[in-house]
Amino acid sequence: MAYNLAPLQNLIDQFERMQGIGHKTAQRMAFYVLGLSSEEANAFANAITDAHTKIKQCKICCDLADDELCPICKSESRDKSVICVVEDPRDVAAIERTHEYKGTYHVLHGAISPMDNIGPDQIRIKELIARLSDGVVEEVIMATNPTVEGEATAMYISRLLKPMGITVSRLAYGVPVGADLEYADEVTLSRAIEGRSLI
Repeated sequence: MAYNLAPLQNLIDQFERMQGIGHKTAQRMAFYVLGLSSEEANAFANAITDAHTKIKQCKICCDLADDELCPICKSESRDKSVICVVEDPRDVAAIERTHEYKGTYHVLHGAISPMDNIGPDQIRIKELIARLSDGVVEEVIMATNPTVEGEATAMYISRLLKPMGITVSRLAYGVPVGADLEYADEVTLSRAIEGRSLI
């Protein structure tokens, strides 16, 4: 249902533009904002403006940062010989939640997708290659998504890195913990079989 209150409809439309937000959720969010006090609404608007103006890309790994370098690139305890390549800053957060990975990252901000007119020059591949010139990096872990675009991006980058003598590995993909095999798709099952390990 469209509202004939232009400011409300505009707010709903703006929320609906967010990825994964449908019309009903956008309406709920808009009505939530309308229910805020003036101070709360200003704080909400300021948080959006602050995030938009103060957060930039780390000049080394292209992850989100509020300084020239992100906390991971600044850290002396991270293993600089390993770079995990991901498509999106959210992927960094997901891997960091495991507390298992101790290397550094490189965020591509997308994947190669000819259908969407996204080629290698539209994502941060050049910045990755520039990082590898000092001889410190020994391994690059490709952690792009297991999609056609993610696979194409991983293959493209691995071909670029092969002549440099850097080890390129790929995240293992398979059946998630707690899942039933009967519900897994063929690609997931074939990956699980290929990536099997001894117990």
